[in-house]
Amino acid sequence: MAWFFLALLIALSVFAIILYNALVRKRQMVEEGWSGIDVQLKRRANLIPNLVETVKGYTSHENETLKSVTELRAEVGALPQDDVAGRARVEGMLSQALGRLFAVAEDYPDLKASQNFSDLHQSLDEIENAIQMARRYYNGAVRNLNVAVESFPSNLIASQFKFEKAEYFEIEDEADRAVPNVKF
Repeated sequence: MAWFFLALLIALSVFAIILYNALVRKRQMVEEGWSGIDVQLKRRANLIPNLVETVKGYTSHENETLKSVTELRAEVGALPQDDVAGRARVEGMLSQALGRLFAVAEDYPDLKASQNFSDLHQSLDEIENAIQMARRYYNGAVRNLNVAVESFPSNLIASQFKFEKAEYFEIEDEADRAVPNVKF
């Protein structure tokens, strides 16, 4: 009978270790995902001054749009790296400001024809696509961690070792979620 209880204790210990290691792996994947987003956001932030200077050279009265992009870029840089919700909010506003910047470019044929502007625009598009892929990876890793933290029996280990749910990197602006109105 003592052997049975010893075997049961060993089996429960091994099971607990497996659950703990799975939680650690999931937490590391979330951190890796966030690092990927952070790298892409930094790439975008580094591209913005070149873009602003190129547009500034062709436009003289679009200062409000340029100022907005510059201020939001500075705000992104001032946020703590682990502030997921804050970064998501400000990055969403920065994306909108960049959209307005490209809309301004439509009014300046010389700017649109500029090879430098075209190259910067293409680079920004590539970075935006990389950001979207990084967000999907991160949010998938967050989902996996959150399910493990909340589901039985891993929630017992998670609560014991203070594993916490992570925040999703979500769109903050409701207008970005709206279905576009298409007219022919």
